[in-house]
Amino acid sequence: MPKKTATDADLALFKDALNGVRPLEQDKIRLQPPRIKQKRPNEGQINQRISQQSYYFSDEYSPLLPEDGPMVWRAAETEPNELKKLRKGQYAPELFLDLHGLTQQQAKQEIAALLYACLKQRVSVVCIMHGHGQNILKKRVPQWLAQHPDIACFSQAPRQWGGNSALLALINLPRN
Repeated sequence: MPKKTATDADLALFKDALNGVRPLEQDKIRLQPPRIKQKRPNEGQINQRISQQSYYFSDEYSPLLPEDGPMVWRAAETEPNELKKLRKGQYAPELFLDLHGLTQQQAKQEIAALLYACLKQRVSVVCIMHGHGQNILKKRVPQWLAQHPDIACFSQAPRQWGGNSALLALINLPRN
């Protein structure tokens, strides 16, 4: 279908039809949607809850962890099948925490914040990447996790999630 172009006569006819027309003024009132104030805990309450989570991490207590082979640990009340599924990578992590370059104190705080976020968001599997480095965090992170009551089990991560420089942890969520 060929395009029709406007001729001079058509344009003159259009201008003549619009003679005396003026633009309309906006008479509508635009209302802003009402702002809903959400209740959020203040910064002090969040920091207090995170410090409560880090209360469980002691540097003096040393749980019984394997010396050789992959790092695995299971709480007494956790079924062995859960640990097997975690080791084989059948549980995909929902949150990741990278501890590279952090001090031990900073790492404790970050792990406590992660566990608080997991309980709040109902996340049951996390990956904590401690790295290789000088093996300080590689030794400390499993010790801290084994002390926390909400950790059901943890295992060295499969290769796709960091291998021997990361841990996968399964978290016991409260039933609600």
